[in-house]
Amino acid sequence: MFVSLNELNRHPKGLGVLFFTELWERFSYYGMRAILVLYLISDFNDRNPGLGWSNKDAITLYGWYTALVYLACIPGGIIGDKYITSKNSVLYGGFLLCAGHFTLAFQNELFFFTGLILIILGVGLLKPNISTLVGHLYKINDFKRDQGFTIFYIGINVGAFLASILVGYVGEVFGWHYGFSLAGFGMLLGQISFIIGKKNIIEVSKKNSPKHTSRLKTKKYKFSSIELDRVKLILISSLILVIFWASFEQAGGLLNIFAYEKTNRYISLFNIEIPASWFQSINPLLIIVLGYSVSVFWMYLKKKNMLATSIFKISVGIIIMGLGFIFMIFASIESEIYEKSSMYWLILAYLFFTIGELCASPVILSYITKLSPKELTASIMGIYFATIGLGNKLAGVIGQYSQALGEKVIFIAITVICVFVGGFVIMMHKRLIKLSHGVDD
Repeated sequence: MFVSLNELNRHPKGLGVLFFTELWERFSYYGMRAILVLYLISDFNDRNPGLGWSNKDAITLYGWYTALVYLACIPGGIIGDKYITSKNSVLYGGFLLCAGHFTLAFQNELFFFTGLILIILGVGLLKPNISTLVGHLYKINDFKRDQGFTIFYIGINVGAFLASILVGYVGEVFGWHYGFSLAGFGMLLGQISFIIGKKNIIEVSKKNSPKHTSRLKTKKYKFSSIELDRVKLILISSLILVIFWASFEQAGGLLNIFAYEKTNRYISLFNIEIPASWFQSINPLLIIVLGYSVSVFWMYLKKKNMLATSIFKISVGIIIMGLGFIFMIFASIESEIYEKSSMYWLILAYLFFTIGELCASPVILSYITKLSPKELTASIMGIYFATIGLGNKLAGVIGQYSQALGEKVIFIAITVICVFVGGFVIMMHKRLIKLSHGVDD
């Protein structure tokens, strides 16, 4: 089910601008992500030469890169809140991203690492501030806020889907650096979208009220007791989601290599072999198809006074993520017997990953804009994205052990940990929602 045009018209015009800006920014990020590890492990003497790294080294770099991308969101959020505004942070971050992706187009190791640094800095500025701008489009108690974030999240995944197909195909077939170039052109489109439409981004929930102005003038922000409890809840939720992102980000590393080396990607009916990077498109495609339906499902439970709090959704998302790795356990067993496993195991795993993601990720973005003090929203958003970075780094550490322990052991461990953590959070649910002081009842 998709969002109808009438429903979109009920949202602020600025949502459309941010939707398309983030769509193309994510196109560039996920396009590069889809081919990064494959580029690193491809031999430099191949028809499509890469850097010839080992799987372990490639996954290590992938973990550090994706971690630093999100850790950079902490200073990026602070810069947006205190110095150059969220709008300007998105604008300048976009310029850095364009420069970074086009730098990767040059086949040189120095340019490669320079491009990575520029992308890290660009995402750090853009990511926390664009999410903050979405929240500020709505009044504090506007019931459309959660749905607005779901629409925004669908835009992210339209970009990710297109990137995995287009950048993945161009990178694997024509050359990795052509793929990196295509990602750069995607970011350029996002930058143009933002420059043209930024006048429509009106922040209705961040007016210069006397209270707001006076508190901004103080050097140190003083939290009220309620605000402190709510920030604690955001931090607890973010730390819980480290486990979720450590599991989810196996997609770009360990699962990407599994698809490349141990999955039968040949379709005899059409006499073609599917590029490994195309499996990265399953998750965003399913989000586009299922995203709005999942949000409607939770709204239905809320109207029926059934359990549908943000903390509950997050815990359910972690459990479903863990259950998805059961299919990868079967895939690894099949690959041990027949050398390669059926691609259907990966498809089923990504289906569960997607449902889990839809339960957790859009929810936490909306949650932060509801619970955090408006003067500090971008900074707190940056801290949340930093915990994603921590999860990404942990994903890389976990992936490194796959060669020593085997993928099956890794998949079993992830399943057990996710189900345990999700179940524990459900048990602690009542205590946690008290910290929201009525926002998440």
